[in-house]
Amino acid sequence: MMLKKSNNFIFPNWNVPPNVHAVMTTRIKENARFPSKNGECYADFNLATHVNDDLERVLENRRLLKTELSLPTEPFWLEQIHSDKVIEAGHDWTLLQADASFSTQKDVVCVVLTADCLPVLICSTDGTQIAAVHAGWRGLANGIISNTVAALKTKDLIVWLGAAIGVERFEVGDDVRDTFLQKSADYSVAFKAHENDWLANIYQLARIELAHLGITAVSGGEFCTVTDAERFYSYRREKQTGRMATLIWRT
Repeated sequence: MMLKKSNNFIFPNWNVPPNVHAVMTTRIKENARFPSKNGECYADFNLATHVNDDLERVLENRRLLKTELSLPTEPFWLEQIHSDKVIEAGHDWTLLQADASFSTQKDVVCVVLTADCLPVLICSTDGTQIAAVHAGWRGLANGIISNTVAALKTKDLIVWLGAAIGVERFEVGDDVRDTFLQKSADYSVAFKAHENDWLANIYQLARIELAHLGITAVSGGEFCTVTDAERFYSYRREKQTGRMATLIWRT
């Protein structure tokens, strides 16, 4: 799918087969505003049902998402728990606890919800396998990307990193840095000293893990959800807020 100009959506600029389609939503929904009874923190295009927004409005947003993108089926929504659990998505959808899903079937839509955590899309070079990953720092530390790659059973993969918290706003303590350094000293370059803490580069943390797996075809990672308040929800900025969706499917 080619990169398109849109305030509603971000289309990855990556070299995947034409049968693979991917998109990340923003908080913007042009010409279709649905006010929330629970406050402006959810306007305009929240797609999460678990953040105390009006359920009816969220479900309407999901219907609009499916229509506007001409999705073949309902996205395979997850109950995300900052885990390392990966499940196979299918045509029969049941809400399950996991932080990544993959599929080898046509017309199955893998999706994750984020508002500072890193959404990762993965596609095999032949376009037969896809995955969507919710990668917060806990998931990254516990190997959520590695577990997803293992589920795909190939290293011939292309990866896109969606919008997440930028390095200048991702302040963490020694505990987070130490967790990654216990995995590998290679992760040290992803942390920069800042006053009494550290600034972490979540995009670089993901790239290092992917490099350890032998995956170098990685694009994206140029956004900051915290500083771009017009386009993105941010939990760190607002605490009570909506979520963007990042989706991938094959036809």
